[in-house]
Amino acid sequence: MSKLFKRTKILATIGPATNSAEKVEEVIMAGANGCRLNCSHGSNEERDQQIQWIRAAAAKKGRSVAILQDLQGPKIRLGVIKDNHLDLKKDDEVILEAMEGYEHDGSKTVPVQYNLAEKVKVGEPLSMFDGKVKTEIIDVVSETAIKVKVLNDGYVMSKKGLNLPETDFGGDILTPKDMADIEYGANCDYDYVSLSFVQSADDIMRLKQILLSLGSTAKVVAKIETKKAIESEEHLEEIVKAADGIMVARGDMAVEAGAEVVPIIQRKLIAMCRANSKLCIVATQMMGSMVDSPEPSRAEVSDVATAVIQGADAVMLSDETANGKYPLETVRAMKKVILYTQNHSRLAPVSRVISKDVVYDAISNAAARLAENIDADVIVCQTASGVTATTMAAQRPNVPIITVTANQRVANQLALIYANSAFVRPYTPDFGYDLAKELKKSEYLHIKEGEKDILSVIVSGDKDKIGTDTIKVRYV
Repeated sequence: MSKLFKRTKILATIGPATNSAEKVEEVIMAGANGCRLNCSHGSNEERDQQIQWIRAAAAKKGRSVAILQDLQGPKIRLGVIKDNHLDLKKDDEVILEAMEGYEHDGSKTVPVQYNLAEKVKVGEPLSMFDGKVKTEIIDVVSETAIKVKVLNDGYVMSKKGLNLPETDFGGDILTPKDMADIEYGANCDYDYVSLSFVQSADDIMRLKQILLSLGSTAKVVAKIETKKAIESEEHLEEIVKAADGIMVARGDMAVEAGAEVVPIIQRKLIAMCRANSKLCIVATQMMGSMVDSPEPSRAEVSDVATAVIQGADAVMLSDETANGKYPLETVRAMKKVILYTQNHSRLAPVSRVISKDVVYDAISNAAARLAENIDADVIVCQTASGVTATTMAAQRPNVPIITVTANQRVANQLALIYANSAFVRPYTPDFGYDLAKELKKSEYLHIKEGEKDILSVIVSGDKDKIGTDTIKVRYV
């Protein structure tokens, strides 16, 4: 049975290529466990519609599906460029000016959606179009404009991003747009909010306080993409501990800190998240060639497989499902790679002791080892808050985790957690065993050939007392 359940989950971005009820349903049916809604594009009205489509598709499939609101953050972008194209040559000097409503005339004075003059210093590097054009800041020419020197031939297009890896933005990472999106999203059905360009644990705590004040129950995912965030292992682990989850945002990280650091930071972050029982999502160009091709490259297959072997909770699709020609084929191909990898390779070990909660960790560790020793078919977690299931997943057992909770938000959030399939049922003292019987009857849980029953390890507790405190072995 464990060979049929993918343990590493798929988070798919919804965009123009999947912007209909039918496409959203097809993406979820193909294997997506969560949907990312990118605040850099689209309107609130579009988000409302997409959330309805996702929830309807999840209900039809009978599964919980996570929805992640991805804040734009201080992603500095060019404005609208004439004819959506501007060629640049080495040694060109370009003015980048913060101008409202400016219509670019094809000159080397280019509008920017942020006043860089207030932050930058002469000599700092600046990259345009995701690192395709490298420049150096040579002058601050006015209160709203800077001058840069182009270091290589290339071109830029409207609203493409800028990266300034050595510029100190002073912790100013929540923009007015982000605040508007947070306030609007607090009343929407979001399970996670991802914070872009995190520099310190304080950034995360500030967002958590804002969400709490707005009555939101969404959890916070910190996107790791800045040079500041990865300046030391101690600093990075502070961020991991403060967040509910981490997104390894490899695209901007490569531009900000250098492509050579990305594989090592990815491995460190996955290990830190496993050791601290935190969600870890690996993102950016996992199957980038499938934007235009119906088949992934061998390098991309290896990339996804590596994330699975390292023990990532989820792998994310961006342009592949938002703008690509083959969104469904991409989800199916990714699922195929995940299943084959998990069924033919062992996870990379984590030498560190899992440390989120001593009691929960001890119980989860005992249950996972017990399930392994008796060759159990499934681990069943009864949970109110999701902590039991999350800590159990941190053990990375080689059997499915079936989680039952009375809280729909908790079930949605667990949809991205390693090996978890979460179901919502009214609380009873034995609703884990009851769910296992229900899933056996529906053939969601499969019986081994030659067996009559499903061997389960059930982790439970009294919701009115200390929480999880009991492990049972039951035949279903």
